[in-house]
Amino acid sequence: MEDIMRLKPIEAAQQFIFKHFPNCQGSLLAGSVVRGEATDTSDLDIVVFDKDLTSPYRESFIDFGWAIEVFVHNLTSYKHFFESDCEVARPSLPRMVSEGIILKDDGIIEPIKKEAKEILDQGPKKWSDETIKTKRYFITDALDDLIGCKYRAEEIFIANTLAELVSEFYLRSNLQWIGTSKWMVRSLKQYDRKFANHFVEAFDVLYRTGDKNKVVQLVDKVLEPYGGQLFDGFSLGKNQPQ
Repeated sequence: MEDIMRLKPIEAAQQFIFKHFPNCQGSLLAGSVVRGEATDTSDLDIVVFDKDLTSPYRESFIDFGWAIEVFVHNLTSYKHFFESDCEVARPSLPRMVSEGIILKDDGIIEPIKKEAKEILDQGPKKWSDETIKTKRYFITDALDDLIGCKYRAEEIFIANTLAELVSEFYLRSNLQWIGTSKWMVRSLKQYDRKFANHFVEAFDVLYRTGDKNKVVQLVDKVLEPYGGQLFDGFSLGKNQPQ
């Protein structure tokens, strides 16, 4: 009965704005429903801009037959979130704003959408040689732990850590945005679908059968252009000025 009563995404989002934020200057519907990737458990992601808001916040609702996540900003607070997202190379808010469908606009949305698109097009900051070296070391360390691990329970979680480290390294070393959870593989697919398929296959084989060979080969292929695995001679924090 609930599915029968559920409104269409845009209609539900528009009614939500009319009910909860009637005086806002602009709002956008973003997320999986906009990208055509919605599932039975997808929610509505809505970004709201209200010039009278003193501080930004995020809030969750169940309304109009949907789970709704709302991200509320004034006309300047979103800039800080754009910047902080870029610092960690996970552009959540810029992506939502750029892809969002306009629900309401008093003439403020297009400049903000343009700002978000420019950020996304520019990509994240380039890693320094020192950062690449450090990341190589931690990937090598995790890979060694995986190779030597004899306990299935530990092996699973070492593999989880290694997958995150390798996906981050591959994307950041190629000046691409990264992601976590489902956005980890989505980010890989957006940049290099062939590599993403190899990445998923390698870890899928490991999780299903315990065979580590494909993961080892994948890691070596990713690190090879930057000098390969790194352990001997690596140092962190030595000879720092007092």
